Amino acid sequence: MSDRAAVRVRVPATSANLGPGFDSAGLALSCHDVLDVAVTDGGLDVLVTGVGAGELPCDETHLVVRAFRAACEDLGWHPAGVSLRARNGIPQGRGMGSSAAAVVAGIVAAWALCPDVEDRDDERALRLADAIEGHPDNVAACLLGGFTLSWSDGAGARAARVTVDERVQPVVCVPTETLSTHVARGLLPAVVPHGDAAFTAGRAALLVHALTRDPDLLLPATEDRLHQTQRASAMPGTAALVARLRGAGLAAVVSGAGPSVLVLGAGPGLADRVRAQGADGWDVRDLRVDPSGAHVERADRAVSS
Repeated sequence: MSDRAAVRVRVPATSANLGPGFDSAGLALSCHDVLDVAVTDGGLDVLVTGVGAGELPCDETHLVVRAFRAACEDLGWHPAGVSLRARNGIPQGRGMGSSAAAVVAGIVAAWALCPDVEDRDDERALRLADAIEGHPDNVAACLLGGFTLSWSDGAGARAARVTVDERVQPVVCVPTETLSTHVARGLLPAVVPHGDAAFTAGRAALLVHALTRDPDLLLPATEDRLHQTQRASAMPGTAALVARLRGAGLAAVVSGAGPSVLVLGAGPGLADRVRAQGADGWDVRDLRVDPSGAHVERADRAVSS
């Protein structure tokens, strides 16, 4: 077997929207799925441990496998067989980009293993990930790392990676319950008042400045009028926690489609300040911004974990 016959892929969790950046802003977080993917002589062999073990499918319907197959088709490559070992650390169904991570993992694994390509084309990978996922915000941050801004034009999805001020710290509050992104999107109105759109556009612009230069402005920069209130009925506990945290001066938002809550701040003790505002029953995670995004190691450099 060649040195491309097996790779280890690490993909980060992500939080999308960040308040006003609906369907465009994404942030990679230091919580990961790690997958060992190998080309074999035939068939499909899938094993899932960690989050989703015993619940996720272990056949061709597994999202990593589906994305891998789509990328292989796009590359014009058809491996005889595939082995997948997934060790999942990203909470699922909680607005932390678990499906985006699976899609990106499958695509970058195909690019890394395909014998006909030298280097991954991130623009092409992003377009395919967006086509599978349905929106580019999470997949862009997962693929590229850091803080990303994504959009679509005639060529498909595009993204720009922006360096986050090193003082910015993310804390994520993860509930026990889950929420389908499809259900959350179904609660959004077809039209919004012009005033709400203008307000949110201004806050989205301020968000870029706050995340990259002035974290003291994160509280006003994360205000939103497009989607969080509209979805509150599906996750009242999330809405209540966001309101409580923001009332205490903390920049709290719904993480993606929810129901997790993302808090952005600067300075020590952010997680403790979050817990002090009544986050009982929530898994409060003190994380970091993942600057690297999807990372691939060859089999000879991968180590067991």
